[in-house]
Amino acid sequence: MSTDFSQADHRYMARALQLAQKGLYTTNPNPRVGCVIVRDEEIVGEGFHLRAGEPHAEIHALNAAGARAQGATAYVTLEPCSHTGRTGPCAVALREARVSRVVVAMIDPNPEVSGRGIRILEQAGIDVAVGLLESEVRTLNPGFIKRMALKRPFVRLKMAMSLDGRTAMGSGESQWITGPEARTQVQRLRARSSAILSGVESLIMDDSRLTLRAEQLQLDNADDVIRRQPLRVILDTHLRLPLAAACLREPGRTLVLTTPDHVEEKRHRLTQAGAEVLVLPAGSDGRIDLVAMLQWLAENEQVNELLVETGATLAGAMLNAGLIDELQLFVAPTLLGGEARPLFALPGLSRMADQRRLTIHDMRAVGRDWRIIASPQPMSASGAFSESKVP
Repeated sequence: MSTDFSQADHRYMARALQLAQKGLYTTNPNPRVGCVIVRDEEIVGEGFHLRAGEPHAEIHALNAAGARAQGATAYVTLEPCSHTGRTGPCAVALREARVSRVVVAMIDPNPEVSGRGIRILEQAGIDVAVGLLESEVRTLNPGFIKRMALKRPFVRLKMAMSLDGRTAMGSGESQWITGPEARTQVQRLRARSSAILSGVESLIMDDSRLTLRAEQLQLDNADDVIRRQPLRVILDTHLRLPLAAACLREPGRTLVLTTPDHVEEKRHRLTQAGAEVLVLPAGSDGRIDLVAMLQWLAENEQVNELLVETGATLAGAMLNAGLIDELQLFVAPTLLGGEARPLFALPGLSRMADQRRLTIHDMRAVGRDWRIIASPQPMSASGAFSESKVP
């Protein structure tokens, strides 16, 4: 197995990555994967994975290449699979097509199958090279990688705020702080997510539908994308979600998470209204155990990327618990004043040493608003912030 790559290798793998991005909104719960097959410096076949249960990227590329795949080089963004699920093993398909070389961006992060596809290829005498553009592929599939490695989803917190860090007026009025371009970006964040998480307080206040809407996505394949509505997950310790909540009348599933301390009749009424109600363990504060929630979603619902759209209390709790991987903050050029609602509820911050620091990765204009992409800096055991870079 080699790690030496030419300029041509970089060019063809970049094309495979470009193809993989075409599945950004549709492959859940599978990873986004692209494949390019090259023979005599000519692309003879290419493909990408579109949807779970449909052919993988390698199969599409091999079908396009036909007999020209023999003796060719295959560039694939993720290690070819070695198991038979709803589709056959891609490593075997490449072997049977008699390709001479396979360049893989990254090894499968699933520890149960990692390296098996490469072994199938190498045992057939096929030259395998690994690691080309791996960081870019990791960026494309953060949720799948984290779920495979840690049994948790990648958690992305989205919040909209005014220039003075407020999310709503004191009365709760909040629609709309940001403009249409920012709302389109939020729709696309929803579309790439396996599930959307909100707290019941936010649902009571805003009555959000938490759905994808084709007209706001502004994608050529919007009608295809909205075929899969992300799972709606509502944290509701005391089952206060109104039976007439808008999210219960929308296409797709609404999962209400609660604790054992609730009235059975409330659970029955919510179920009758269209919700699925699940009881999870309570933490020491009597509320739903957030870590248990994330583990359950990863293991039982195959949630790769979880988009959190909620208010200050739940957002602050998840941030303090170290459960947020990425923040996307949409900042509107407006001021709401000191009586308006804050972005985070972070009790106990009384000294500058207690501040929560972020690493900003990107900042750009989105229409009249600004979008900031950041990640929380890790804290040491002593409570001090680490200056190390966040991966």
